[in-house]
Amino acid sequence: MKIAIIGTGNLGKSIAKGLITNNAITTLYLTKRHLESISDLDGYKNVSLTTDNTEAVQKSDILIFAIQPAHFEVILNEIKPHLTEKHVLISAVTGFGISKIEAVVGTDTSIIRAMPNTAIAVGKSMTCLCSNQQGAKRIKIAEAIFNRLGHSLAIPESQMQAATVVCASGIAFWMRLIRATTQAAIQLGFDAKEAQELAMFTSEGAASLLIANGKHPEEEIDRVTTPKGCTIEGLNEMEHKGLSSSLIQGMIASYHKISTIKKEQM
Repeated sequence: MKIAIIGTGNLGKSIAKGLITNNAITTLYLTKRHLESISDLDGYKNVSLTTDNTEAVQKSDILIFAIQPAHFEVILNEIKPHLTEKHVLISAVTGFGISKIEAVVGTDTSIIRAMPNTAIAVGKSMTCLCSNQQGAKRIKIAEAIFNRLGHSLAIPESQMQAATVVCASGIAFWMRLIRATTQAAIQLGFDAKEAQELAMFTSEGAASLLIANGKHPEEEIDRVTTPKGCTIEGLNEMEHKGLSSSLIQGMIASYHKISTIKKEQM
């Protein structure tokens, strides 16, 4: 696949690393105003770094936009004259709706919105996808890309804000839970390196169990808890202190914030 990433910042660089690591490219163009921060990607086979968005568009079929919302419309207007029917536009720009993209490039352009997270750099992203009518015919292309970089799920555009909270912001929420587990392990006598190792791989194991067997989390919890045991004692204490409700309330607060940002952009 001939892919260009327009705006190779933190997210764009994570996508690039995932594409390179998983051999998911024929050619890959990476654009940025200042190339110093992505110079470590220079030298990879079939990877080109450029400050010229037009060059990247003309030499690619799939355009992945990972830029700030404030710059998106300007860049769309810049590249619009160079778009052809072969191009598929994949936007990873938070809060920038399909209708706003169509208003610039037209409804006859294949447009797909993607909401990955930074775990894409290690091929473990949960990426949500939605498209316009034209893009629906080619959404399999986006699925093929993002399934090689983790797991993808096609959803209605109306759910993309919620997906941003659950999947993109969710990485930070899970990192905080792993950090807290690490701190507890240190208090229980492990050194910091061992504590983080215990927390990371236990977290990975819990998710892997659910992915592999498709069970509800409570079914796996029931397998670990025993009457009057230490696991149920710990779980109940966490719930008394508001573990579940705090996590839910935090995610709802994050959703309200992204809704406010969207209104400010309109």
